[in-house]
Amino acid sequence: MEYILKDFLNHLRVERNLAKNTIRSYSIDLNRYIDFLKERQISKPESIKISYLYDYIDILNKIPLASSSIARNFSSIRMLHEFMMNEGYVKKDITENIISPKIPKRLPKVLTINEIEKILNVIDVTKILGIRDRAMLELLYACGLRISELLKLRLLAVFFENGWIRIFGKGNKERIIPFGKEAKRWLKKYIDYFRPELKKKNILKAEDFIFLNIRGGPLSRMGVWKIIQKHVKSAGIYKNVSPHTFRHSFATHLLEGGADLRAVQEMLGHSDISTTQIYTHLDRDYLKEIHKTFHPREREEN
Repeated sequence: MEYILKDFLNHLRVERNLAKNTIRSYSIDLNRYIDFLKERQISKPESIKISYLYDYIDILNKIPLASSSIARNFSSIRMLHEFMMNEGYVKKDITENIISPKIPKRLPKVLTINEIEKILNVIDVTKILGIRDRAMLELLYACGLRISELLKLRLLAVFFENGWIRIFGKGNKERIIPFGKEAKRWLKKYIDYFRPELKKKNILKAEDFIFLNIRGGPLSRMGVWKIIQKHVKSAGIYKNVSPHTFRHSFATHLLEGGADLRAVQEMLGHSDISTTQIYTHLDRDYLKEIHKTFHPREREEN
């Protein structure tokens, strides 16, 4: 089974071109599954029975793992068994007719437009790092970037004349995203006048990454998280805000403003529109509030 797992992970890396973090998650999930099989003296795929899968899911429940983690584990196992059948390791995929564990849908946390404004306006733009932070958060909100996409963003990926940036997202998939006048204003100011000052401190390490730390090297995930926490606290906002919160807010505010779901899907880089549709639930809540506030029959009851 260890050999088959290596073959499967290589398949994900070479043929599916999945991101390193995604492959690492599959590896963790499936190594745990194979350890479970070893404890039952199972070393060959044809010896695996459906009853073992149910036993394994029961163990995951008892750890306990969150329902989302259990569903992810089962998805990894299902993909492995499908791969084994397609590659001829087994004649039948025993997971084919097993119903996947249900994941309760959780709406992503978002900031209001007013909260976004508060965070951006509290940044001290009289300082070099303040200009960098303003440019970074303006871009996060303007384009709905993932944190990994922001950190990998390079100078040649920004087209100021057209107001576009080029992103390589999950699976190295390319997409082009427009950014507005405020993001353009602060990003250009940072790149033209303040980024060179940071780069002087570490010319070799900086390369052409756009967002640099105080030592002139590329910013890290933790670095961006700490920057956001600092400005959120200064703005007097008591929410759990992460870089992804800006991405959720970007999508929600576009849909609230009447944007087409397919357009938002394209800008977010979702391969499946069902992933984007979770934001329509937020949009419905907003519409319900508007209806309650402004519909004459609602007002009569108050």
